[in-house]
Amino acid sequence: MKKYTNTGNKDTRSGFGAGLTELGQKNENVVALCADLIGSLKMDDFKKNHPERFFQIGIAEANMIGIAAGMTIGGKIPFTGTFANFSTGRVYDQIRQSVAYSDKNVKICASHAGLTLGEDGATHQILEDIGLMKMLPGMTVINTCDYNQTKAATMAIADHHGPVYLRFGRPSVPNFTPENGTFEIGKAILLNEGTDVTIVATGHLVWEALVAAEALEAKGISAEVINIHTIKPLDEEAILKSLAKTKCIVTAEEHNILGGLGESVARVLALNNPAPQEFVAVNDSFGESGTPAQLMEKYKLNNQAIVEAVEKVIKRK
Repeated sequence: MKKYTNTGNKDTRSGFGAGLTELGQKNENVVALCADLIGSLKMDDFKKNHPERFFQIGIAEANMIGIAAGMTIGGKIPFTGTFANFSTGRVYDQIRQSVAYSDKNVKICASHAGLTLGEDGATHQILEDIGLMKMLPGMTVINTCDYNQTKAATMAIADHHGPVYLRFGRPSVPNFTPENGTFEIGKAILLNEGTDVTIVATGHLVWEALVAAEALEAKGISAEVINIHTIKPLDEEAILKSLAKTKCIVTAEEHNILGGLGESVARVLALNNPAPQEFVAVNDSFGESGTPAQLMEKYKLNNQAIVEAVEKVIKRK
């Protein structure tokens, strides 16, 4: 089994900030807009180095999306920054009409997604944003797993023409993907080869899937682990190739079980190769206030939950 090493916990939002800062130096068309959360989105360095290309919109998220859409007409590549809840649910109409329907080259960058927002509670812990965004025609949806991958994704989406939703988080999490690695939109990454079960994970659950795979190996179960950083377009080929070998699959995500990665994978299975599937996700509920670790345990979004799901799905083969 290939081992992945945590080089030190880092927050994915800082990966976004680092990527945006580097982009600012490389591409003069990149502009940044923020809805009064510069520190939270780690946009300080971009503002400091490129004040003429930074726009503080204030607590007016719908206006921010409209401005960003307008900027694309002049050839700019706008990156909007606020919490995931405010990046999607609060401004869905503006995204649908001004960005997606109009096919504008806006990069919607959303921090503090999922339960790991933590103590701010259910009103801020959006768990339906992947579903909201993947249903929009033409919208690319990316959910990164660590600091390095978030930085790489931030830089990659600048070269992709079309609307993008980039989702990342608040807490410090294991940083284990290669530094300065390449990021290919829509291309899954095989992290660990296995023969008994496929574990497809996204975001913060990717590291948990690797930990689960080690625990399963100790139990004599060989788990294949795939990092799905792009929810849409989904790498169906990678999923089906793995499934042909393992015959069963577990999906893991920090999102509502309805509308997320798991349902996208289920559609692929239904259309191509029906097989047993188990879901590690929030079971159709809102979150609550607590530390990220407490919430991930309570809502069964950790490596133990993945192990249990694997043991269950294997019995269904």
